[in-house]
This record gives sequence, C-alpha cells and structure tokens, in this order.
Amino acid sequence: MGIIGWIILGLIAGAIAKAILPGRQGGGWIATLVLGVVGALIGGFIGGQLFNIGLENFFSIQTWLVAIAGSVLVLFIYGLVTRGSRR
Repeated sequence: MGIIGWIILGLIAGAIAKAILPGRQGGGWIATLVLGVVGALIGGFIGGQLFNIGLENFFSIQTWLVAIAGSVLVLFIYGLVTRGSRR
C-alpha cells in the first residue's frame, strides 16, 4: 500500500481513535487526524516488525486493526504529554 493509502487510512483511523478515546486532548480534530496518520504509520511499522503482518492490502481487517491501535496509542501518549500544558 502506498503512502497515499496510509494517509487516507490514518485519517480514518484517527477519527475512530478519537471516538474510542474521547477526551480533551489539545489541538482539536485536525491534530487528532494528523496524529491518526502518524499512529497508522507507527502501528503499521510495529505490526509488521513484531507480528510479521503483511500490510499491503487497504481493505484487510488486520491492516485496519493495526492502524487503529497505533492511532489510539499515539493519541493516548499525546494526551498524557499535553495534559500538564492546559489550564
């Protein structure tokens, strides 16, 4: 799957991650979607390395699960990091 596919997948995974992990993370929806793209890329890389999952197919359930898990993880870490900076 190409980089455009990962961007589209990441945008959707970021929206799903925001629905799974609601809260007041800083940055709003745009930051959440960008973090979703980052999370999908990181989740795809880690999933490929740890589980030897082939992530070439956009419509594969394992691709989506790994991308969503990566997005949730990145969004959770981002929420922890930015928690102290809010007033």
